Amino acid sequence: MGEHVERPTVRRPVALVAHPFADRYGSDRMVLESIRALVDAGWRVAVTLPEGGPLVAMVEEIGARVVLCPTPRLSKALLTPRGLVELVGQTLRGTRDGWALLRSLHPDVVYVNTLTIPWWIVLSRLRRVPVLCHVHEAERSAPWLVRTALTLPLLLATVAVANSRFAVAVVAESFPRTARRIRIVDNGVVGPPRRTRARSALTAPVTLLYVGRLSARKGVDVAVTAVGLLRDRGVDVELDVVGAVFPGYEWYQDELERLVVRLDLGEHVRMHGFQDPAWPFFDAADVVLVPSRMDEPFGNTAVEAVLSARPVVASGSGGLVEATSGYRSARTVPPGDPGALAEAVEEVVASWSEVRAEAWEDARRAEARHAPELYRTRMVEIVAGMAGIQGR
Repeated sequence: MGEHVERPTVRRPVALVAHPFADRYGSDRMVLESIRALVDAGWRVAVTLPEGGPLVAMVEEIGARVVLCPTPRLSKALLTPRGLVELVGQTLRGTRDGWALLRSLHPDVVYVNTLTIPWWIVLSRLRRVPVLCHVHEAERSAPWLVRTALTLPLLLATVAVANSRFAVAVVAESFPRTARRIRIVDNGVVGPPRRTRARSALTAPVTLLYVGRLSARKGVDVAVTAVGLLRDRGVDVELDVVGAVFPGYEWYQDELERLVVRLDLGEHVRMHGFQDPAWPFFDAADVVLVPSRMDEPFGNTAVEAVLSARPVVASGSGGLVEATSGYRSARTVPPGDPGALAEAVEEVVASWSEVRAEAWEDARRAEARHAPELYRTRMVEIVAGMAGIQGR
């Protein structure tokens, strides 16, 4: 008998993924896709979050480990004397615990999701660990100093990835050389489990749909006001609002509810709160609205609407232009303009037979363009390349 030879154990590469929230919206869903890609590729993945939340169970279900760790997060609320004191405290706690986590994990790569937690980039570079920063933010309307401060940590990142050309262009206004190094990876967007055609006969009422955060920047009140205008013109429409406010912004939901009462839309605007999955609402909708006031770096909801074979009316600014580009059933309007939003809905309703057919064809194009498998493959290639393990 031959002598038994012990095969050396191949060490699995380790990735630490840092994410600012434990929620289930746009950037949360995209980081889940990145985590899934790395786990499926054989990586050991630890995900650090500042606090618990719905995302924790979803990450653990994929096969990654969750570590709660204090993390300084940038926000407009910190631009006050009290906020700056809070930021200093967060940074001190985050430095101590973050350093200990990096030392215990010895990651091959740190993946920082969003620009709002830049301290992870700093700590990773101090530990001489390659770090990727995934840019999901782009707000050209913000003051130049704010935009520059937000994108400054990208100078330290080993690799930067952005989800749109618009996001890269915003970075370029502060740091042109850094922007030239950013790799663009289109978001991988999961479509509905079963696509259905929009109804053939558009009998009243026409059902409009908004899905996303409830916030002033997302323009939910613009959609509500447009519903009022449409009804005043004799167009029988109703609006389903699917989403919730971010903690601390409950005042906006109060304002939204007062607006509904003031416009006498109590029977025509339905507030459903956060729903997961939201596909039944897309299935029941005739037209999807994405009425963002401020620049969006991309627009997952717009793509989800197209994947659902539903016409979408979106603000024609920022990454939403890219998200809706090439789809004949999509319409773009000036942001913050309820009149233009209402007119676009009227136009869709008036040409329903044609738009309905276009939406069905657009869904196929979106499925190929935003296939999650393409996104996962690209992200694994980038992360593995940073660690020098392309061959694995």
